[in-house]
Amino acid sequence: MPQLSVVIITYNEEKNIGRCLDSIKEIADDIVVVDSYSIDKTEEICKAKGARFVLHKFEGHIEQKNWAITQAKYPHILSLDADEALDEVLKRSILEIKNNWNFDGYSVNRLTNYCGKWIYHCGWYPDRKLRLWDSRLGKWGGVNPHDKYELDSSTSTTTKLKGDILHYSYYTIEGHKRQTDKFTSISAKALYDKGKKVSWIKLYISPIVKFIQSYLMKLGILDGYYGFQICKISAHSTFLKYSKLKKLYK
Repeated sequence: MPQLSVVIITYNEEKNIGRCLDSIKEIADDIVVVDSYSIDKTEEICKAKGARFVLHKFEGHIEQKNWAITQAKYPHILSLDADEALDEVLKRSILEIKNNWNFDGYSVNRLTNYCGKWIYHCGWYPDRKLRLWDSRLGKWGGVNPHDKYELDSSTSTTTKLKGDILHYSYYTIEGHKRQTDKFTSISAKALYDKGKKVSWIKLYISPIVKFIQSYLMKLGILDGYYGFQICKISAHSTFLKYSKLKKLYK
């Protein structure tokens, strides 16, 4: 039976990290939190709940998560963000996998809580993520800040687990807007570093397409008021990302 390391990166997560750590205590053989020098009570909470706490300068989401893997005691890893937790069904699924590990990686659905409401549409659910894997077979990739774990070989085997990661995303709409401004700046810089450019047509058409897809095609309308806010901010996020990219070239 493989032993399991749970790896979490943090920065000022006193509001969330306790819930996250409580949800994994039944399934983890090792818990390591890699922190970017928080100035709140994150460290105090992590140590009180028995997690190893390691400080490391933040150089990007992908870079931080790849470095964090090197701090795990075991190669079989569950990766979580501080604002996530496991539901009971997923806990049982992972315990079963530990007794019968047959695949290189395991994906799981992520269900997001937005301002107190669970969001089942807008393209936010099932939001499948590869989060449980043998770390010797892959690494974190993607484009900052939107990281994703990538197994090395096209022959790697994966399957999906029952249960959900519960994602406690934004407590206020204003918080969502602030994060959007921050993340679009990171995304624009990442695109600029890769030499990507955007046309004026794409700058103005893409946000409209994004809203139509999220609100109508992906049924964000069924999530009510908060569904509309999510789709509106997502569309504006697309505009911000491309407009900031254009500014970088100027």
